[in-house]
Amino acid sequence: MKAIVTGATGFVGSSVARMLLQKGYEVGILAREKSNLANIEGLDVKIHIGDLRDPVCLKEAFKGYDFLFHVAADYRLWVPRPEEIYQNNVEGTKNAMEAARDAGIKRVVYTSSVATLGLKKDGTPADEETPVSLSDMIGHYKRSKFLAEELVRTMVNDGKIDAVIVNPSTPVGPRDIKPTPTGKMILEAAKGKMPAYVDTGLNIVHVDDVAIGHLLALEKGNSGRRYILGGQNMTLRQILEEIAVITGNTPPRIRLPHNLILPLAYLFEAVSKITGKEPLATVDGVKLAKKKMFFTSKRAEKELGYSHRPASLAIRDAVKWFKDNGFLNS
Repeated sequence: MKAIVTGATGFVGSSVARMLLQKGYEVGILAREKSNLANIEGLDVKIHIGDLRDPVCLKEAFKGYDFLFHVAADYRLWVPRPEEIYQNNVEGTKNAMEAARDAGIKRVVYTSSVATLGLKKDGTPADEETPVSLSDMIGHYKRSKFLAEELVRTMVNDGKIDAVIVNPSTPVGPRDIKPTPTGKMILEAAKGKMPAYVDTGLNIVHVDDVAIGHLLALEKGNSGRRYILGGQNMTLRQILEEIAVITGNTPPRIRLPHNLILPLAYLFEAVSKITGKEPLATVDGVKLAKKKMFFTSKRAEKELGYSHRPASLAIRDAVKWFKDNGFLNS
């Protein structure tokens, strides 16, 4: 069987490509002309040069493949031109789904995010059915992923494609080459550059468990249904303490109130509009931190046979990869 992966040069996508190869699939990847190919170096994959914003090249790239894993996404909490987020995440997804339909792809696994899901006010883990609307989405990234997921679900309901939706929580682990916002946080903590923290929480999952979940969704998922691919719920303080154990650093003890950081975030973003450099803290990031992003993967466990390893192993693998690849020295 043959599968093509978008976003395979990135963090989650490269892990999905590896898992497919391990399972005996013939694997193709879609990569932009100037993509960093380090994450797929040495892999037996066919590279198709193209762009999600180009429907013609997508249709040509997808020809001859049985399955599509649409993992590619523009994951930034701050961007100088917000329209880029929507072009990549919404229009790009629309183009990919239509190209998959036209190319005769049998089934799509669409990588969404827990960012599109609702949260419970009491802080208990949310699931796939927790109520949510577009107005609940904070920031352009979350809004774009919400709209893209709705687009996929509509196409499934209209009988245009067979697609399963997966919602990874907060993947960490090796090959976070960019790195992601969470990876940046782990990296800064590993360097001992996080003297304080805010009261928030995340669901930490190993990136390879997320990749395995993608394959399980392909094999066992119901079309149009969403599945949370998560791991362990941890407060930010617990995450930082785990990193301190791994690195031998002293964990931060100072807890900063959100209302103190928010004005600074506005200031940082104002400066960034002038310099073009990413701000030290973003307004959306601070607003998101007010809520604990706790989730449960019970549906995926029951229906797909999904499981996950302890978050400590995911964090350990992330720190080791950053160390082995020179990130801790920069």
